[in-house]
Amino acid sequence: MKRNEGMTIAVASGKGGTGKTTVAVSLALTAPGTVRLVDCDVEEPNAHLFLNPVIQRTNPVSIPVPEINREECRSCGRCAEACRFGALVLLRGRPHVFPSLCKGCGACSDVCARGAIKETDRTVGVVEEGTAGAVAFVQGRINVGETATPRVIRAAREMTSSARWTIVDSPPGASCAMTAAVRGADMAVLVTEPTPFGLHDLDIAVDSARKLGVPCGIVVNRHTPEDLRIRDYCVRQNILLLAEIPDDRRAAEAYSRGKNVVDSLPGMKERFVALWKSLSAALKGNGDFSCEGGNSLAQISDDALNERTLLGKIRTGVSSARNSLPGSVT
Repeated sequence: MKRNEGMTIAVASGKGGTGKTTVAVSLALTAPGTVRLVDCDVEEPNAHLFLNPVIQRTNPVSIPVPEINREECRSCGRCAEACRFGALVLLRGRPHVFPSLCKGCGACSDVCARGAIKETDRTVGVVEEGTAGAVAFVQGRINVGETATPRVIRAAREMTSSARWTIVDSPPGASCAMTAAVRGADMAVLVTEPTPFGLHDLDIAVDSARKLGVPCGIVVNRHTPEDLRIRDYCVRQNILLLAEIPDDRRAAEAYSRGKNVVDSLPGMKERFVALWKSLSAALKGNGDFSCEGGNSLAQISDDALNERTLLGKIRTGVSSARNSLPGSVT
């Protein structure tokens, strides 16, 4: 799928609400070179709320749907047998088309021996192009009620660009929409949160990225020092831990006002500049980075390991103190 001169980084997550769009927008605003952001969350694109782009072009996205010539059709039923989506069925011996179910695969016209099926375009969404300051901006938007989400995502990603960096804001989850956005990227940045649900869905997203052959690293949003579950997961899975963004109410307040965190929170720009350094090193091969997971131990600093040891001692001390209380059960 890759048709651009530069590198493509897909920002994804196993679930919604982890801060994926916040990370994608912040990466675009701090990129070391020309950059383009592609919002592929086509069912609910929202990156524009934080970048306020000027839209310059709108391109329709369509899929080919069958149209049957009744004079040529002999109702043999081959077209209905070939359709795996229920978009073409035989009713009372005659083929009928349900356009909203059609995926545009063309199988029905291929098997029609009489050439009674021709394909006509049906618009399912749009791809909008524009600029937001120094950031080139692209977003896909699917029409309400349509199901051809991957088609609109591919159309958005296929827009050519000479930018050094392309940031893809992927749909949440690990469905076909996410795979359409991540496939062919140079790297996937998986954004998660330190919760049981976050870790569960992160594991699914990591598995999806590996099956696509896309190298991945992890960014922890709303990180708290006492919660080490994501660090432990990175160690077990041998995955790069790229960054930990601290839990900060001011980030949520900025988000609610449609403000980006890079310009709203002191020190946040420096965090994303550091994240870019980690990404650049990983893409250059520094740190033993591969699609099967990089050397995550090398990415966790000595301070983090010392923090882990300190917390372990604290927990041990608390446990000992409890056991020393009168009437405690050991």
